[in-house]
Amino acid sequence: MPFLERRTTLMPPKMGDTRGLGSLDFESAARDEYVPGVATKHVLRKLPQHGAGRQSCANVECSGGWKMPWKNRRRPVFEGHWGCSPRCLEAVIHRALRRERGDLRPSIEEEAPHQHRVPLGLIMLSQGLITQAQLRKALDAQRLAGQGRIGDWLVKECNLHPSQITRGLAGQWSCPVLRTEGFIPSAMALTAPRFFLEEFGLLPLRVAASRILYVAFQNRLDASVAFAMEQMSGLRVESGLLDDFQFHQAHEILLEGAFAQTTRESFSDIDTLSIKMAAVLNRYQPVNSRVVRIHQHYWLRIWLETGAYSGVGSLPGSGEDVIDTVFSFEGRRD
Repeated sequence: MPFLERRTTLMPPKMGDTRGLGSLDFESAARDEYVPGVATKHVLRKLPQHGAGRQSCANVECSGGWKMPWKNRRRPVFEGHWGCSPRCLEAVIHRALRRERGDLRPSIEEEAPHQHRVPLGLIMLSQGLITQAQLRKALDAQRLAGQGRIGDWLVKECNLHPSQITRGLAGQWSCPVLRTEGFIPSAMALTAPRFFLEEFGLLPLRVAASRILYVAFQNRLDASVAFAMEQMSGLRVESGLLDDFQFHQAHEILLEGAFAQTTRESFSDIDTLSIKMAAVLNRYQPVNSRVVRIHQHYWLRIWLETGAYSGVGSLPGSGEDVIDTVFSFEGRRD
């Protein structure tokens, strides 16, 4: 029986398996038109079968090309894959970062036309929430002050209720108005790092039927945030708006919760970022990990043990065996 077997083919991982996306989905995200329900096909909880005998290096450019039956390097695992060496692990991470940056898809962001949203005042006027006189009064007050949102001036000058403004904003963004019923702060604090909740006005509300994650925003949707939440959680994400009072109240409670351990680092280019992420994985040796991009940030989440999973998508059951690292872009653009 030979001790070494030559690997005859190198099978690159399919992008659909890694990201669960098609070009139309990416186009929607680029145009800030988040289409809910495009949950990732790649389930993080499905780990590689290490006991099956032999493993293949996920680096498509691996120069080794050999399988060694006695080699049992089980960790670290990145997005369900394994690298036969630190260099190969960096290459696998680098490919994932290029994917998140959009390098592995046709570039359409420059071609996507800018979409002008109907002004809030006209939306509310068409919905019968305000009259022409009320809109004119609010616009005059806004113009005279030289600042402030039209919704705030409608509340101040025309005695509108904030919930009416939220209904108008929901019409402007073509999304539902959400409620806080079923909000469990202790569970929702584990869905994302605290930094993202503060930076982007994100408010995870609840999980319904173990497959739908509802996330709320205050004044406008953020397609990039919602899209990243869907990819990281493995759940279908439905996003909507909350009125100011409910949002601030729930947001303050959530920020007091116990989040997963989070570390923040900076990077200047994609090569440096690959090295830094590989160092994190080699240090903690997780059973699985994943990276998603949110604007100029890359969020790396690692699961140290299989028991870290709650059984609902890829959400953790507690913060004990889950570690988040947020890498923020600084310096020149890649």
